[in-house]
Order: sequence, then structure tokens, then C-alpha cells
Amino acid sequence: MEALPRQTIVDVLEDRLREDILAGRHPVGDYLPPERELAHGYGVTRTTLKHAFGRLVQAGLLETRHGVGTRVRDYARLGGADLLPMLVRHSSGWIGEVFEVRRAVGALIAERAAVRATAAQRDGLRALLAAVAAAEGADAVQLADVEVHRALARATGNRVYVLLTNTLFQAYLPIRSALAAPFGDPAAAHGRLAPVVEAVVAGDGGAAHAAAGEYLAATERIMLAGEDS
Repeated sequence: MEALPRQTIVDVLEDRLREDILAGRHPVGDYLPPERELAHGYGVTRTTLKHAFGRLVQAGLLETRHGVGTRVRDYARLGGADLLPMLVRHSSGWIGEVFEVRRAVGALIAERAAVRATAAQRDGLRALLAAVAAAEGADAVQLADVEVHRALARATGNRVYVLLTNTLFQAYLPIRSALAAPFGDPAAAHGRLAPVVEAVVAGDGGAAHAAAGEYLAATERIMLAGEDS
């Protein structure tokens, strides 16, 4: 069994502050109350509060101005895709938007990979596809499937596609147990993904785009149906 992570008081406070910010209890653009008042309200020391502030500044939710105070950052206007994992955990409503981008970008990545993949990358894709069929358990199948998509992104030769793929996976992998329905049967998962890899290996960009679009739409439907059940 995997040991459960132990939360420190800073972890708990960071989670509480994040939830209060994302829920609008600390509105965007507003300065937070003075540290002494806020620390008292949360029942923590000012040192603990400063540590939590530091993490939320790094996450892009707060900005601190020396001598002025700490303000809630307009993360929707100024934030980047790195905020997605946090936002998806806060509200499941984000997952539909993540999937929309996943469909559009995933199909384009497959098309580019078909045109640009090297012989070694094509061999690697075949091996990773075989690993999907050989995996045991929905979680292992899902993670094997992820590696195929990471390899497709690398095969485009475009590092931005790689980083964007990583970001999209980081957004929903933490909640993947709720989205595991397409991966319960390794053979079926392999069968759905095989046309994408085959088209890429064949160097057919149009077929790869179409196959990836169909694959991503199909797995999305299964995932969301499983989440609703």
C-alpha cells in the first residue's frame, strides 16, 4: 500500500487559503487583511501564514508588495496553463474545457507527429502501444496510454506541444481514478488507440488527425459517462 502524505499546518493553511481565493471569499484585486488579523482568523502563527503566502505567490494566486500588502492576483487574466491542475481540483467544471483543448490539440499533435516522426520514434510508439495492451489494471493501462501521447508530442519536434501535453495531463491525472472507465479493459484500450499510432507510423497526417480526433472524443465520452455514474 502507498503511504498517505502527511499534511503540515502550512499545507492545511495553503489549501484553505487557495479554496477561499478560488471560491471568491477573497475577491480578485482585493488586498488580504493585515497578517496579524489573518493569522488570528485562521488560528495560525504569522510565520506559518508567510510560508503559505509564499506558496500561493509561486502558484500565481497572490502577489505581495513590500510595504503595501498581499493582494489576490487576477489569475484568470494573468495566469498560465500551469494553474489548470489547481483549478480542476477546485471545480470539476474545468474538466470539460480541458477535454475540449485535449481534442483539438491532440488531433493536431498526431498529424504533426505523422509527418515529422523519426524511424526511432515510430519504433518507440509501437512499443508503447504494446505496453497498453500488456498493462494490468485500469490505472496502469491509463498511465501507459499517457506515455503514448507524450511520445506523440515529442515526435512533433515541437517542445511547446510537449509542455502543453504535460500540462493537460497534470490537470486531470490527479483525478484520474474518476476517469478510468476507458482503461478497464487493456485490449479495448489498445484497440481504440491503435489506429492513431498506425496512422502516425504510416506517415499519413490526415489519417492521424482523424484517428486521434475519433479516439479523443470516444475516450472523453466514456470518461464523462463513468464520472456521472
